[in-house]
Amino acid sequence: MKSHQNPDRWMVSWADFLTLLFAFFVVLYASSQADRARAERVSESVRRALEQGGFTALLASVLGGTVNDLGQGNAQRKGPGGAGIVRHQGPKEGLDEGLGGAVVELRPVLSYLVQQLKDEIEAGKMHVSLQPRGLVVSFQEGAFFKSGDATVSEENMQAIAKVAQVIKTLPNPVRLEGHTDPIPIHNDRFKSNWELSAARAIAMLELFRDRFGLPEDRLSIAAYAANAPVAPNDTEEGRARNRRVDIVLLSKIGVRAEPDAEPGEEAWPPKPTARR
Repeated sequence: MKSHQNPDRWMVSWADFLTLLFAFFVVLYASSQADRARAERVSESVRRALEQGGFTALLASVLGGTVNDLGQGNAQRKGPGGAGIVRHQGPKEGLDEGLGGAVVELRPVLSYLVQQLKDEIEAGKMHVSLQPRGLVVSFQEGAFFKSGDATVSEENMQAIAKVAQVIKTLPNPVRLEGHTDPIPIHNDRFKSNWELSAARAIAMLELFRDRFGLPEDRLSIAAYAANAPVAPNDTEEGRARNRRVDIVLLSKIGVRAEPDAEPGEEAWPPKPTARR
């Protein structure tokens, strides 16, 4: 006896497939809505924190974890494993643990600085960018220094104060980098662009330390002369952009390139061996 086969059986499998596909898209949609909501909370927390103080505590409360936890873990996890943003674990320990090392996520800070420095950015006095080495705030020579001089102008001190206030709320190390164009300089004070770029970086470091109270153990300088341009040097506009001091809030990648704060074992010169 032959069994009767229903030619419409394929519709059962097709209906199951459509049901699973629908459930999949529902999960995707729910996840995207949650991420958007958390991003909005992060942005709002950064704005309030930098206006009222307490940046690290507010950011940690949004992403999860607490500032004073003693356990080790990821600051984006709830509970005791949440990391303390301001707790230094050694020169380069913990830098891969979310917000648990010596640096914090800089993207929300970028958005805040762009908003606060809108007038200066539009006037061409400053540039703000997020690079692998960190958050870079460029002070253009024409707005902050006289030509061939390393004295910081008082005219735009309010803009410098805004940057200093943000730096004070963050644990990230800061490197101040001096840059020039390739046109040689030789005056009574500076014999080369190397000396000029170094002097300007030092002048900005002393300003952050003495006037705005930043601890000097968080600060370092670098001088590049004309060797790290951000624009072509074949036009006056490009050379003007290259004459700058960059304030770099170092990211995890940038911190790894810095020397350790604690001395390590000396490999050179070799220790003398005793002769018998």
